[in-house]
Amino acid sequence: MKVLFASAEVAPFSKAGGLSDVIGSLPKYLEKDAEIAIFTPLHGCIDVNKYGIKELENSEMWITFGGRPQKFRLFMTKLPDTDINVFFVHNDWYFTCFKEVYPKWLDTRYEHERYVAFSLATLEYAKQLNFRANIIHSNDWHTAMIPLYIKANYKFDEFWSGVNNGAGVKNVFEIHNLAYQGVWFEDILDFANMRKDIVYNEWGCEHYGRVNWMKGAINYSDKVIAVSPRYAQEILTGEFGEGMDYTLRGQQHKLVGILNGIDYSVFNPKTDKNLIKNYDKDSLGNKDANKKYICEYFGLKYNPDRPLIALISRLVPQKGIDLIRQVENELKGMNADFVFLGSGDSSYENLFIWLSNNSSNIRTYVGYKGDLANQIYAGSDFFLMPSAFEPCGLSQLIAMRYGSLPIVRATGGLDNTVVGYPLDNSTGFKFWGYDGWQMKEAIDCALSVYSDRYTFNAMRKSAMSADFSWKKSSAEYLNLYKSLI
Repeated sequence: MKVLFASAEVAPFSKAGGLSDVIGSLPKYLEKDAEIAIFTPLHGCIDVNKYGIKELENSEMWITFGGRPQKFRLFMTKLPDTDINVFFVHNDWYFTCFKEVYPKWLDTRYEHERYVAFSLATLEYAKQLNFRANIIHSNDWHTAMIPLYIKANYKFDEFWSGVNNGAGVKNVFEIHNLAYQGVWFEDILDFANMRKDIVYNEWGCEHYGRVNWMKGAINYSDKVIAVSPRYAQEILTGEFGEGMDYTLRGQQHKLVGILNGIDYSVFNPKTDKNLIKNYDKDSLGNKDANKKYICEYFGLKYNPDRPLIALISRLVPQKGIDLIRQVENELKGMNADFVFLGSGDSSYENLFIWLSNNSSNIRTYVGYKGDLANQIYAGSDFFLMPSAFEPCGLSQLIAMRYGSLPIVRATGGLDNTVVGYPLDNSTGFKFWGYDGWQMKEAIDCALSVYSDRYTFNAMRKSAMSADFSWKKSSAEYLNLYKSLI
């Protein structure tokens, strides 16, 4: 069985969110049972020398979009510690000219052009490499064009239609975040050289008079995966469906929820080289050295009897930052310290900077540093995730792995992964309403548990013992692939 993954980002080469961690980890656990190829853009932020990324011979390819020829080249390396080929689609006009995976302030039309070009180039390069995949696994709207191309342009293409004993290549589409669907005017189909007569209709990609790439992928894929069982249920409702709930209910027979995992060989406090002092659940005393370091780094007075609460997040409305705004004065007066790490909407960045400058117990780092993030996971006692919605969430899984107890709103994957206090083997704290005062009550509950060291340490050990590795989830992916072919 051959599986082709297409993704806008892949860890460790390019990273902006949880999508990269999934595509950088899941294939490792499928390698024994499938031949895998990963395709991703060669973003300008990728260090080709560090990862040994080399251009393949005679890889130059020209494809015309909107009457304008575009030159592509193909680069390759191995996914670290595997024999999996990762192919990087090179284009100076769309990708290598930026030092970010998702540059800010891009024209929306241009953003669509970038991923249309990448998606079609991926299918053409797979043919050139003779990688005749049984399954194409596309992710989020950036690669949602692929199922449409297979349905329309490649419907009678012998390479793709002859796979799986003539049944054709099977498409799996994974929704990591339904809020971003890829919506633009129908002229983008002309740019894409896509058969408008086939795909632009209400059972294809047309959605209220616009092209909606994600709708097209949902309709034309053979299976649709949501990244947690709870999220698979939530997106069928008007509250969480982002206007796509009607379409999803019509395709519910395709929809399955599979909980994402994390790579325990990467996120391991016992071996993590970023930490000041390594530890595991049997040596939790060593965790305090990391807490002391983080307090000093952020200019907070270290006090082992005073809890440290962390938040590491993209600063966007989804992540519940508005709840912090609702109770900012109460947070400033708490008997706890807060450390925030993230970037995003300028209004949220300014809020965190203001709190940092006008309180004695709140500090902020605007931006993202991977090593600092791991140090914060290790140094914090609690980890705050007050999300409005959360398809799966990886941060709470990492936090638990590092013995930082999550304080979460019970939605999506957060509800699936965190066992709320005071249940048996509880691993964190939950609140249900999207309300700052309910969040504060959950934080107050966490602080009361912190003063009970026996219960607090028992919860930390339960959290660190929870298994959210890819072993179980990857078996579910593999069974889904097999069911299609």
